[in-house]
Amino acid sequence: MNQLTHCLVWLSRVHKCRGFGIQSPTDYSFVRYVINEHWPYYAYEQLNDGDWLFQKLGRLYFRLANWRQPSVMLLDEYQPYLQAGCHSTAFSTLIDKVELGRVAIGDRKGWEEMVSKCDERSIVVVEHIWRNWARWYEIEADSRTSVTFDLYYCGIVFFDKTRFKQNYKINF
Repeated sequence: MNQLTHCLVWLSRVHKCRGFGIQSPTDYSFVRYVINEHWPYYAYEQLNDGDWLFQKLGRLYFRLANWRQPSVMLLDEYQPYLQAGCHSTAFSTLIDKVELGRVAIGDRKGWEEMVSKCDERSIVVVEHIWRNWARWYEIEADSRTSVTFDLYYCGIVFFDKTRFKQNYKINF
């Protein structure tokens, strides 16, 4: 993704940053203090590898792991970020329950496998949603999901059915 595209995406979503317009205190807090937290965390200096998007997503995964504190996760290329966010997380090739997971937008089989292991506390990050908007809208409309956050580069999906279904577009 080139610099011009990155700037255009940011400008088109500038009115959607920092939780503006979000009425739910829980969702506002999540956007403000997890998604768009700009204070430098203790591990950011040690985790400076990859291109700008890898780092941007890695730091988001770090904050998600720090916030969610998952006990077990699938082995992942972002493992250093996730491990820095929650030192007690164990990584495995097989899991019974998804606490915090990651899947690509085009991986329908991976999505279905992951959702079958989700409960009301699960969070799934869907990467590269800009590559297939139709698929992202299907995920938003899925009856198993409750709250979704469209960050352009990825989407965050919650499955808590006690909450009202809501889809947010966030400037990330």
